[in-house]
Amino acid sequence: MNDDVPATNDDAPAPVHTESIRADGVVAQLDRPAVGASRALVLLAHGAGSDRNSVLLRTLSAGMTARGLTVARIDLPYRQQRPTGPPSPSKADADRAGIAAAIAVLAPLAPGGPLIVGGQSYGGRQASMLLAQDPGLADGLLLTSYPLHPPGKPEKLRVAHLGQVVTPTLIIHGRSDAFATVDEIAEAATLFAGPVEVIHIDRADHGLRPERSGVGALTAAAVDEFFLGGTR
Repeated sequence: MNDDVPATNDDAPAPVHTESIRADGVVAQLDRPAVGASRALVLLAHGAGSDRNSVLLRTLSAGMTARGLTVARIDLPYRQQRPTGPPSPSKADADRAGIAAAIAVLAPLAPGGPLIVGGQSYGGRQASMLLAQDPGLADGLLLTSYPLHPPGKPEKLRVAHLGQVVTPTLIIHGRSDAFATVDEIAEAATLFAGPVEVIHIDRADHGLRPERSGVGALTAAAVDEFFLGGTR
């Protein structure tokens, strides 16, 4: 299913308890709603050039905690090793192992409700590859700005594992994303083995322009509806 969602600017702040976690090789920021029980845990990994405190991840977290979801923003292993620079393709398996380790450490801290795993671009891709290998690790997969191919190289598709992804998947896609056109991401969505929904964000590129696209509130609403049935 593909939904066209107009951009808004209603990412309203809500009271949040934030906790830094460092345990068993996991570095994370855990954002919990300050009022009421948590309805789900959403674990987000950052993009290739970023970290757990990126504006985008913090914006996504604010939108979801406002709806009663707990959000864990993690640093992937390569980012723990060095503060800047891209990941090494030869060590992507270590980043996937890092996501699995984060699930083991963080899931017990927010019991109740489903566990949704994913992230921005590279982080989401690694999460999707992990769940293709071990679908029992999570109840849902959230992909923001899935890097379908390098910009200008549509022939170099990153889709080989998608047919093994049975986990329900929500894709958040900027209409101006150079890593995937609207038509390309729609075609890729047909490759997943499980349920998929694609939400297109107006006025948004690969970085989703969190400062003005309204992506925090829009993503939170989509997560609520797709994974939780809008039961808040």
